[in-house]
Amino acid sequence: MSFRFQDRAQAGRALAEKLAAFSNRPDVAVLGLPRGGVPVAFQVAQRLGVALDVFLVRKLGVPRHEELAMGAVASGHICILNDNIIHSLGIPREVIDQAVTRERRELEQRQRAFCQEHPVELRDRVVILVDDGLATGASMRAAVMAAREWHPAQVVVAVPVSSRETYEEFKQHADEIVCVQTPANFEGVGQWYEDFTQISDAEVRTLLEQGANFGRKK
Repeated sequence: MSFRFQDRAQAGRALAEKLAAFSNRPDVAVLGLPRGGVPVAFQVAQRLGVALDVFLVRKLGVPRHEELAMGAVASGHICILNDNIIHSLGIPREVIDQAVTRERRELEQRQRAFCQEHPVELRDRVVILVDDGLATGASMRAAVMAAREWHPAQVVVAVPVSSRETYEEFKQHADEIVCVQTPANFEGVGQWYEDFTQISDAEVRTLLEQGANFGRKK
């Protein structure tokens, strides 16, 4: 039975219940995709008692088909290119370079905005990537690709709501996908929230500051 979440916080609490098997594990890190994924991730990390951070990734969209990713850039000077798409579409090198430069600039601005100086270590950890929902899944696919460059033990995608097609697709992209609901009449993420207000950079910073000690031994 499909239902609407009150807001991202309530969606995060519902998602945390689905992720209970990861509770109180020092090898688990919950990473929210900004901006909308961070309030969801905050609730998940708080309830599981595990580390919280933001995962900054910028999809390199194919010109005029921006939802199709030809690669991604992420924190730590990571740049991944999808050679199959680039070659099949004949995308020139200068177009790729322009996209990389543009998205790296945006990534750096977000790093400064979120004061992310000491990100959580991902190597050999179970990384749970969280967003507020999956429509086409383009940004999350980029995040999965980028996260794997840090050599985690496992990459789990976790969202409150997803289209059924994208949910099935991520069974191939991630080691595991966890989702509260996959409505049959899915038209967009926002339709499944009573309150889908845009999240500000300041709100993201506040949540990260409040969650800085999640998962640490007391």
